[in-house]
Amino acid sequence: MPEPWTLNDFDFAAQPGVDEKLIRDLATLRFLDDASNVLFVGPPGVGKTMLSVALGRAAVDAGHRVYFTTAAELAAKCHKAALEGRWKTCMRFFAGPKLLIIDELGYLPLPEDGASALFQVINQRYLKSSTILTTNVGIADWAGAFGDATVAAAMLDRFLHRAAVAGIDGPSYRLRGHQNQAETLRKGVNARVS
Repeated sequence: MPEPWTLNDFDFAAQPGVDEKLIRDLATLRFLDDASNVLFVGPPGVGKTMLSVALGRAAVDAGHRVYFTTAAELAAKCHKAALEGRWKTCMRFFAGPKLLIIDELGYLPLPEDGASALFQVINQRYLKSSTILTTNVGIADWAGAFGDATVAAAMLDRFLHRAAVAGIDGPSYRLRGHQNQAETLRKGVNARVS
């Protein structure tokens, strides 16, 4: 995991765009028993990665195997495995964890075979294990993000069949300090002009 975040670290008051009831339900980890998935969709900085890591940490604490990667890292590992003749081993690796977290889907363009590799990982986990995806790309725009409408539709079909979708719309948590500072400066300038 990139950070040791837990659900207690997430400030729901600072991010009103998060459905706290849904997140608390996901934290029960029942979705793992059903081999259901979770999709966090929203702009950068709204808490998608933090929430996915918190759920992953809860799963680890409950004794489950969890693996965290970015979409770009997953694509690169699959590409390298294919070149080295280790494709089946790579697919078994990504099929193994009870929970696979794939972060930052759509932030960086996937190589041509990256969308295919991601589809194959999602396909082999389908109805067997849970996956959390975080993305800044709305579902309607996945065809463009993957460069292949057929692969995008097939992946969405499998992934969303049993999935909780958490759309998060709100201010960037990381930039809120800067936004507060900018607002204070703006008020100071307006007070001097008046």
